[in-house]
Order: sequence, then structure tokens, then C-alpha cells
Amino acid sequence: MTKLFEPFDLSGLTLRNRVIMAPMTRARALDTVPDDLTVEYYSQRAGAGLIISEGAPVSLEGCGYLFNPGLYTAEQAAGWRRVTDAVHAKGGRMFAQLWHVGRVSHTSILGEGQSPVSSSATVGENVWAFGRDEDGIARSLAASPPRALETEEVVRITQDFVRAARTAIDAGFDGVELHGANGYLFEQFVNGALNQREDRYGGSIENRLRFLVETLDAISAEIGSSRVGMRVSPFGRLFGMEPYEDEAETWVTLAGEFEKRRLAYVHLSDQLTIGAEKMPETFARDFRTTYTGTLIAAGGFEKDSAEAALQSGELDLIAFGRPFIANPDLVERMRAGHPIKPADRATWYGDLGARGYTDYPTWTEEEAAQNG
Repeated sequence: MTKLFEPFDLSGLTLRNRVIMAPMTRARALDTVPDDLTVEYYSQRAGAGLIISEGAPVSLEGCGYLFNPGLYTAEQAAGWRRVTDAVHAKGGRMFAQLWHVGRVSHTSILGEGQSPVSSSATVGENVWAFGRDEDGIARSLAASPPRALETEEVVRITQDFVRAARTAIDAGFDGVELHGANGYLFEQFVNGALNQREDRYGGSIENRLRFLVETLDAISAEIGSSRVGMRVSPFGRLFGMEPYEDEAETWVTLAGEFEKRRLAYVHLSDQLTIGAEKMPETFARDFRTTYTGTLIAAGGFEKDSAEAALQSGELDLIAFGRPFIANPDLVERMRAGHPIKPADRATWYGDLGARGYTDYPTWTEEEAAQNG
């Protein structure tokens, strides 16, 4: 029996299939507030068992890219409420991904005199933000030099995540996913090559994991651990994440911390599909042995490879990213064996209106156009 299209009980939340829409930055919210196009985009894809939103910054300080819808103002929350209402009206489920980019930012986004923050005041190679140049033109820019967070400031950022989580639930999301992947702030603390701190947040594995674990616990205390997911990218190399001596032990230790908590899920991001290195072959098995809860993975899956991973028991849910861009009805296309269309990379991001965002047709619409 095909597992991919079977319902799944996610900590008491019934998903109608095991297909997850992965979080994907689309940079379409021109004033950082979800608008009519945002509502249409997500509601078009409500056939997924679970939609995980694009990363929503938890504060202005957490922003690294223009045009991302946040979760730190009342206007943003009202915009997201329209989105979640539309998804729920079609029987869908949706989690908000909570995001702080750390050093992957630029002063043109943060405001005059404000620097990005990180675990250490280290400028990484190939760290880019999307801000405004001296002429006010929006474009990719080398990230501004960061400053190291003071010890007492770390708690402040944890509280930003807690407020955003509460805001998300009040805005109708079914839960939240903490973005600990892809070289952003949490990983800047976890990474032993980057983190050069000498306080309680640096040095040992336990200390480097402390900020992430404290934040998980604080959010869980606010909204309940069954509504909290966690995304990580072990051995990821995006945005200057370098290898370090106890890397495998660090991630397996973190898996043990996840095991102690009754989270909704853990979401592994394999960065092979976005140009980074693949996780070591044995790592997923070691992680799975340590963490036995609900496990999602994203990373270039197709229908057959997704089904194989589910049948083997390695994974419980499969996340698809790029296929959802050009195929709003991805679940039905896979179920029926219809072609999966490629997305136009040139229209993935930016101020393009509906083009490459909400103008991709469903299979039914394609057939109607061909027969009309």
C-alpha cells in the first residue's frame, strides 16, 4: 500500500497525507505583510498534508532579506490570519517557520547604526543578504560585519521567538517550526568553528547547543511542545558554515535533546540539492537511532524515492520544496501519475507580482486550456 498518500497523526493533528510543503523564501511581501497574493499562493497548495511557511523573521533584527513576511507586528499577524484561514477552509494544515538570520544580514535592512548579530564577530565567506545598495536598489549584497551578542542578550532573542510563536498560534497557525538550519543564527551558535564564545553559550557541545535548547523549551512552555517542530541541516555548509572536530557528536547529541522533548517533529534539510555537501551516509541512521520521534526530511525527493523512504521506516513524512512552486496541485499530480512541471528559476524571488508565484496552473486547468 502506498504510504505517501495515507493520513498521518502529527501529535494529535490529522494530516490527510504525508506530503509536506517545505519552507521556501519567495520574497513577495513588499511591505513585510502577507497580502492577497500570499493568501492565494498558500491556499492553492493546501492539498499538502502540511504546509510549512516561508521563514518569518521574529524581529527586524532577524531579517536578512527584503520582502519577507514577518511575525513581529500586529499587521503581519493579521495578514497571516488571512492566509491560515484560507488554507484551513480547504482542509489544509499549516505551521509557521520562525526565523532569525543572525549574521546573514545587512545594515540597509536593519537600520542606520545597527549591525547584524551572531555568536561571534566573524565575517563569513560567501555570506550574502538581500538589501539595498547606496542608490536604494534592492539587490544581493555582502553581509555587513556582525557583532557578537552579549550573554544577557541571548535571552532577549529567545523571548523574540516566544512572542513570535504566540503570535503565530493567535494568527491561526497549527504550530511553529524553529529554523535551526542553513547557516542562520542557531547554527551560528552550534557550529564549533564559528562559535568562539567563552561564556555559557560557547566551548563545549552542551554550551553551543544551549541557546537552541533554551529557546525550544521556552516556546514549548508557551504553546505546548506538540505544536513545535525543529529544522536542522547537519553538516550544512551554507553561509560560511565550516567543518569542526566534534561535528558528528554535536548533531547526535542534539538528536538526544530532541528525544527528551515531545516535539511535533524534527525536519532534516539535506543541502545537496542547493549546492552544499551531502550528509555522511551513516549519519541519518545514527540520528534516527537516537531520535525516535516523527522525522521529516527534505532534499530532492521524487514520488518513488519518497515512498521508498517511508516504506523503509527511515522517515515518517517527506518534504517537497521546488516541485510545489510550479505544481500547486503537487499531491494530486503525484497520486495520478501526471507530469511534474519544472519551475522557472528566474521568477523564484522578488517583486514580480503573480508571475512565477500564483500563475502556475493545476493539471485540471492545463487540460481545460488544451481542450478549450
